[in-house]
Amino acid sequence: MRRLPAVAGSFYESEPKKLEAQIEWSFKHRIGPGSLPQIPKQKKVRDNLFFIVPHAGYIYSGPVAAHSYYSLASEGRPDTVIILGPNHTGLGSYVSAWPKGEWVTPLGEVKIDEDILMQLVKESEVIDLDERAHLYEHSIEVQIPFLQYFFHDTFKIVPIVIMMQTPEISEFLAEAIYKVIINNKEKDIVVLASSDMNHYDPHEITLKKDEEAIEKIKQLDYKGLYEVVEEKDVTLCGYAPIMTVMILAKKFNKKPYILKHATSGDTSGPKDSVVGYLAARFGS
Repeated sequence: MRRLPAVAGSFYESEPKKLEAQIEWSFKHRIGPGSLPQIPKQKKVRDNLFFIVPHAGYIYSGPVAAHSYYSLASEGRPDTVIILGPNHTGLGSYVSAWPKGEWVTPLGEVKIDEDILMQLVKESEVIDLDERAHLYEHSIEVQIPFLQYFFHDTFKIVPIVIMMQTPEISEFLAEAIYKVIINNKEKDIVVLASSDMNHYDPHEITLKKDEEAIEKIKQLDYKGLYEVVEEKDVTLCGYAPIMTVMILAKKFNKKPYILKHATSGDTSGPKDSVVGYLAARFGS
């Protein structure tokens, strides 16, 4: 079962060399980390297990996303990347995992880690095997070329799209992921929470709204983050993925580190209506 790219040519370049150049541009952009990371030759014990990374078009969010990938790649190649994204299309079930096969991008193919996926389904009460939610969804797809740029086809993925974004769903997911990581200590597993921040307010208002959410992330207060989204009109789209990695960070005694916060007005667009972007890692 092959999942073909839905947003190549719109969210990112569809020609391989141009896509690689676009990824390099993201790292070297003035909002980005400034350089490409050094990949260690010897495998290290990974400290940063969980990340927040944005998912807009690369010209907008790529330089912010690059901060998370800089930290991830600096610790070497993971075996499996569990990618949690919000459901923008309304297709599929409440929590939908792509069941098997591989995902295709202009940079090649990446296989699904079917073993880890089926363990997650067994441990969780909420994950369905349902490809419909993934067919046109961009929140997971845009992460894969960044990973392929550094690791080619030497890693596997578990793509999970979340439509029912509640603290309870995140608790179920986090508990399942926690058990699977603990039960597979020989595997280097990383979890990405794919989310953009506040949408379509002016730059200064977006920065202030985002800060309310970021404060909750710094405190690992996932229920507080949910309240900010629900009650203060902070239109953060992937709050269930973020809540899930916040819960996991607590379980693994990891601290949140804000790597970069910016808006589309900082990278490539006007400042009268922007989207906020956050890169964060959870480590020691």
